[in-house]
Amino acid sequence: MDKVVIVGLGYIGLPTAALIASQKIKVHGVDVNEETVRIINQGKAHFLEPDLDQLINTSVSKGFLTACTSAVEANVFMIVVPTPFKGDHEPDISFIEEATKSISPYLKKGDLYIIESTSPVGTTEKMRDCIFSLRPDLKNEINIAYCPERVLPGNIMFELVNNDRVIGGIDDNSTKLACEFYKRFVKGQLHETNSRTAELCKLVENASRDVQIAFANELSLICDKAKIDVLHLIELANKHPRVNILKPGCGVGGHCIAVDPYFISSRFPLESKIISTSRQINNYKSIWCFEKILDTRAEYKNHNNKDPIIALLGLSFKPDIDDLRESPACFIAEKVIKHFGEEGIIIVEPYINDHPNFRIKLLSDAIEVADIVVFLVNHSQFRRLDNELLKNKSILDFCGAISKYIN
Repeated sequence: MDKVVIVGLGYIGLPTAALIASQKIKVHGVDVNEETVRIINQGKAHFLEPDLDQLINTSVSKGFLTACTSAVEANVFMIVVPTPFKGDHEPDISFIEEATKSISPYLKKGDLYIIESTSPVGTTEKMRDCIFSLRPDLKNEINIAYCPERVLPGNIMFELVNNDRVIGGIDDNSTKLACEFYKRFVKGQLHETNSRTAELCKLVENASRDVQIAFANELSLICDKAKIDVLHLIELANKHPRVNILKPGCGVGGHCIAVDPYFISSRFPLESKIISTSRQINNYKSIWCFEKILDTRAEYKNHNNKDPIIALLGLSFKPDIDDLRESPACFIAEKVIKHFGEEGIIIVEPYINDHPNFRIKLLSDAIEVADIVVFLVNHSQFRRLDNELLKNKSILDFCGAISKYIN
């Protein structure tokens, strides 16, 4: 296999392109965003991810990685584009379809076409039919497979190499050829199946995690009313050898856990009761946190006869990254500002410098003037805060950043 085309150079596509190129395989990356293409061709990433910049710089300088806004001929074509929602959380596969159409003129007999984008069950088969409708000459002449990513932002480069992968082709030959391709840069085990099972496997993995988080978040709501420290409760319950309850937070975000369950519930609404309810619980937890902020502000104002300054700490969907996709912290910050206006609200996010909707401030400046400090994301910088700086301030810790037990 001499050349790989990767369509979509975002949080998954670009690291994948850099990893493959590092194995001295020619990679031609495609993205509709001209600025993204320009940054990559300068040897840099357009988002923060450990070790990625260096890998891109090396691959670009050695000529193994290039970026462009259009495709070229290759032996392997990978689709790694977003799958957003439309309507009421209905998965939109139009980006996958458009990407597939864009590379169809370059496909030839024996090529391998792979979808990595999170997809509803049956998407790979739909794209097979799409390709054959555009290129009837390729019917039964190319190999088509689905292989979902399984990575965690902040540790993508390690996990791309070391995590197991599930690979499902539309036929046995497609599965085997796809496995041979991934063996060139993946050290984890490769598990063969069919495309439908692989598609659902990705969705089930994240729906399962969403259910587990929902249980923890529901416990936090119960413990708040019962006046019990939820983390202390969880710590004690987890002493049982077969219990492993997660820690609650201010909701669920990210490109997978907060999204993938809808791909199941929209297709199987009657059968996915636990999955659907878990989504509702995790969405509600963010609203509950917002209401807690409102109550704390009202209490402060009644007691001190003035409006407090509120510092909201963290915007990303998980600690120590700059990824804000589906972030519950962003949702809460937006609601607070919409409710009270920007006056008296300070936003801190150490991993980004600016944001179109928020005025980002330094942590030290925020702590100095804040009357109410709200921890939304468990960033390491927040965990290192000197507790002396928080004396005489009202604290809402929704993520366990500064104390053993959380609100």
